[in-house]
Amino acid sequence: MHCPFCRNDDTKVVDSRVSDDGLSIRRRRQCPNCGRRFSTTETASLNVIKRNGVLEPFSREKVVSGVRKACQGRPVTDTDLALLAQRVEEAIRATGASQIDANDIGLAILSPLRELDEVAYLRFASVYQGFKSLDDFEEAITLLRVENGSSPQPADTV
Repeated sequence: MHCPFCRNDDTKVVDSRVSDDGLSIRRRRQCPNCGRRFSTTETASLNVIKRNGVLEPFSREKVVSGVRKACQGRPVTDTDLALLAQRVEEAIRATGASQIDANDIGLAILSPLRELDEVAYLRFASVYQGFKSLDDFEEAITLLRVENGSSPQPADTV
């Protein structure tokens, strides 16, 4: 670590503390050359591999904006979306991977979104699970009903 004041290439760690969210470490450093102190923040990097192969840093804001579209018109608050994005990031970081496919992030969103709002879940799942027909929606709805303990409703015949 270079000293930001005198550019000396050696610094000494004086104090280390974990941040409130537990995802980063704040370190106080001192330069043995000029004696000045400064702080650094260290985080584990998490990169997303986009469909076109480009790498970019993981962003909770992108998770929120993607899920917000599925939640339009639903009783979901910004706080709910922020908590969902946090849960998704924590789940991804728990895998220990430093790189993850964008599609895997979409799939990681499904479970917490399902707990938050089932309609938004179906909207989102239709994209990430590639629903091709109404049968795919019917199957997903039937599965939700079974898992919620309600019996599947027979299809109306006209």
